[in-house]
Amino acid sequence: MAGVVPDIHAIILAAGQSKRFGRVKLLEEFNGQALVRHSLDIARSVFHGNSWLVTGHSAEGIEDAARGLAGHVLYNPEYAQGMGSSIACGATACSDCADAIVIMLADQPLISRSHLGSLVRRWTGAADAIIATEFAGILGPPVLFGRDHFAELCALRGDTGAKQILEAHADAVNSIRFDPAAVDIDTSEDLARLVSPD
Repeated sequence: MAGVVPDIHAIILAAGQSKRFGRVKLLEEFNGQALVRHSLDIARSVFHGNSWLVTGHSAEGIEDAARGLAGHVLYNPEYAQGMGSSIACGATACSDCADAIVIMLADQPLISRSHLGSLVRRWTGAADAIIATEFAGILGPPVLFGRDHFAELCALRGDTGAKQILEAHADAVNSIRFDPAAVDIDTSEDLARLVSPD
């Protein structure tokens, strides 16, 4: 129907076990606030209440740090299986009310409001569309998926993430280059380099 603004929902993945980091990395400080709060602040500025935080490991601490920012908070009881289960948890929760879903990682601190806005603006509203972020020669998150891909998102398991969906629908994938997306926080050294680049 003409004039109707489509509902785009963001799923922010914050359920990982931070095994390589050695402690709960999303509670570490970046730019004066916990990493998870920083990511939610960016997401909320674009998606407002249509933001879904998926927790798992150290859920109570993550939820406390995120208080007041997430539109919705979900606990993934199968978080130890990997990222795919967390994507499925979020997609299942919001698929009935969303026209498109943006998958975000809470440990990509350089994702910007302007880049998320670019993903949204690039989407034509087509149900079969996929808009991915291009960085370091690959396609990855944040990624926008139109409604035709919701069933596949809901069916994900294990630690494969949504890469298999991008590969299966390569002809439908559009991309926006954003090199800072290559920065994610896996180790304490990663964060230290980001906070103190010198």
